[in-house]
Amino acid sequence: MENARVALLLPGSHAYVDAVLRILTAGVFPIPLDPRLTPSEQERILAGLAPTDVVRSPDELAALVDGLPEAGLPLGRPMHCTSGTTGVPKGVYSGLLSPDDAEALVAEERALWGFCAEDVNLVLSPLYHSAPLRFAMGTLLAGGRIVIPGPFDPAAVTAAIERERPTTMFCVPTHLQRLFAHWDEHGAPDLSCFRLVAHAGAPCPVELKHRLLESFPPGSTWEFYGSTEGQFTACRSEEWLERPGTVGRARPGRTLTTDPDGTIWCTVPSYARFSYFGAPEKTAAAWRETPAGPAFTVGDLGRLDEDGYLYLDGRREDLVISGGVNVYPTEVEQVLGGCPGVADVAVYGVDDPQWGQRVRAAVVPGPGGVTEDALHAFARTHLAPPKRPKDYVLLAALPRTLTGKVRRSELPRP
Repeated sequence: MENARVALLLPGSHAYVDAVLRILTAGVFPIPLDPRLTPSEQERILAGLAPTDVVRSPDELAALVDGLPEAGLPLGRPMHCTSGTTGVPKGVYSGLLSPDDAEALVAEERALWGFCAEDVNLVLSPLYHSAPLRFAMGTLLAGGRIVIPGPFDPAAVTAAIERERPTTMFCVPTHLQRLFAHWDEHGAPDLSCFRLVAHAGAPCPVELKHRLLESFPPGSTWEFYGSTEGQFTACRSEEWLERPGTVGRARPGRTLTTDPDGTIWCTVPSYARFSYFGAPEKTAAAWRETPAGPAFTVGDLGRLDEDGYLYLDGRREDLVISGGVNVYPTEVEQVLGGCPGVADVAVYGVDDPQWGQRVRAAVVPGPGGVTEDALHAFARTHLAPPKRPKDYVLLAALPRTLTGKVRRSELPRP
């Protein structure tokens, strides 16, 4: 079964994290996926990953791990999926690690975040995302425990903080906004139990960052910059105060460089390298040789100051980040293009005070036309909730360049 791949299409739980660890201990690669994916989305994604098994229920998960060893040293990373801007998601594949590399992978996370047996990790995000799963796994591997309140709800999270006294938490800015709004109305819990609050996934508004610093214990709050493919930086909030806007310096064992156009490249240790499963051309485009070793990019743009602090100038082209969830316009466009009455479509992000960005679609109706209600109904059937456009605008034609690319900057904004 070694090197096999198991797709996980069920909600996160304590059993889910234990299963991921046991699967990786056996040299098998779990593929965590959003259980809300529609059947057509599942079919499209799984076709390129060729899993040896697909698990959709707790009973199926229990049967799968029944014959596996107890959780020990993970021999690889979960195969999370990303589609970049090319449409169908691809699996980010670490390959089977040597024992030394596997030990180094665990040790790096433990050294950076200080995971220990006394830790209680509060899980706020769905565990099919890479960051919350990584923090939960790191906590358990260090002998700590995890708390999973369920789908994000400020009241439930507040109760969990009061009851469980967590020491660590990963969140996205939208979580913080909703928690602070709840606490403004109902009162904030005692937050002195936290030694680590790490946020990532989307730009953090300046006012929110200052409130984060004021609310949690000194030295406990961090921001990091990374992607499904790999981790780039980590930054204490106190460093951010000295250099507003930075996302920090390269993590240990990494080197950051930028091209003249701002494209960010990162060298990583051998245990942090990856390929795109079944996509050698995409893998080749993501990597290049540098004097410091092999470096990869995900197409993000930024700049480095004289002390090596990174400032992001833009996310990868066209990417929409809504509530910390990456939404790739090409994938959504491919689905909406199949809606009856749609002749052309462009999907993009617009500013949103709660979610950072929300998904919007500009649609050119075909013969017979299409209504906004019909588009919403089609999206509910074929797209998971984070990918569904919140609103639609109907246009006579999309603004395009001479080479046919949509001029997204010219699409209607609120």
